[in-house]
Amino acid sequence: MRLFGVLLLLAGMGFGAAAQAQDLKWNEVVAKARGQTVNWNAWAGDEKTNAFIAWVGEEVGRRYGIKVNHVKLKDTAESVARVVAERAAGRNSDGTVDLIWINGPNFLAMKQQSLLFGPFTHVLPNFAYVDTARKRSNLIDFTIPVDGFESPWRMAQIVFVYDSKRVQQMPGSAVELLAWAKKNPGRLTHPSVRNFLGATFLKQALYELAPDPSVLQTPATDEKFAAVTTPLWAWYEQLLPALWRQGRQFPENGPAQRQLLNDAEIDLMISFNPAEAAVSIDAGLLPDSVRTLVFAKGTIGNTSFVAIPYNAASKEGAMVVADFLLEPATQARAQDFRQMGNFTVLDLSKVSPEARKRFDDLPKSPALPTNAELGTTLLEPHPSWMTRIAAEWEKRYTK
Repeated sequence: MRLFGVLLLLAGMGFGAAAQAQDLKWNEVVAKARGQTVNWNAWAGDEKTNAFIAWVGEEVGRRYGIKVNHVKLKDTAESVARVVAERAAGRNSDGTVDLIWINGPNFLAMKQQSLLFGPFTHVLPNFAYVDTARKRSNLIDFTIPVDGFESPWRMAQIVFVYDSKRVQQMPGSAVELLAWAKKNPGRLTHPSVRNFLGATFLKQALYELAPDPSVLQTPATDEKFAAVTTPLWAWYEQLLPALWRQGRQFPENGPAQRQLLNDAEIDLMISFNPAEAAVSIDAGLLPDSVRTLVFAKGTIGNTSFVAIPYNAASKEGAMVVADFLLEPATQARAQDFRQMGNFTVLDLSKVSPEARKRFDDLPKSPALPTNAELGTTLLEPHPSWMTRIAAEWEKRYTK
């Protein structure tokens, strides 16, 4: 069941209050977690991320006696649908989903219908290191207050990866990207809008093209959606024939798009990982000539979270895993482009000097942007914009 079907099902279910985290003591949580199996439902479309999750499982197993089972997903909505089905069947405890890598529309759906355990982040010792001042997406997920029902673990921001041997004049905006694509037909594409990255490609353009982008922070009504997105579809109509294969075919996801860049079928691609170029060079997935570009007025950024369903069988184990993901040493490993290459959710001024040195000592790469080069991070629009954009794209451009 895809996200749209999940949202429709949830809309008719009207449940009561979410499962509550009591005044738990951390030592008791750790004691109860020993021997538990945590079924971590997480997108599995990236080998580096899969390897990192496997490492997390090894570490929490060694330190806390917890087994982590990575339930590999193509779409997070799969796990949301599973929790929905269990609720409908009256399975209000001993659920099969213990931890979900989640954000955006899926979080909104579960929070609105009280399908989450929590709030629980106040119980996690390492949450004290989280940057809640400058990285507002750690507290606000696609305009939705987190309220302690999910714990951050990695940052993401839209960048464009290009081959510097073939691209000299880099576009710095959606308007310039259109002009570049017209001059270089077939050398740009984006993942299918059925994939979150493809939908985000359109959202990024909408931020620039909308008459008043502040409206994106509010729900997309029928009236607002039509008016606000009119410039987007006019822009896209011009872009479509200049895309790879004249826009008649799209790569399924980010890795498929990256393969096209590596095969020199395209010259420029979108990514939600600022370290995509450095990570891919190190893994031999892209040539060492690729570099990273960010639009001049900034790009959309967000935080990836983990959440615990209300009926999880191993809530304590899930909290221990969530806390381990926030340890400074874990965050430093995650930011290392040889491992995963995701920028930290922590405020490094809060961690110890020894912990901060781990970040200072991380390897450098000419393909890795600095925080300054990433520029302004634009807050995600309300989740309803992405679901409506995807549905409208399907109606206009698929048969």
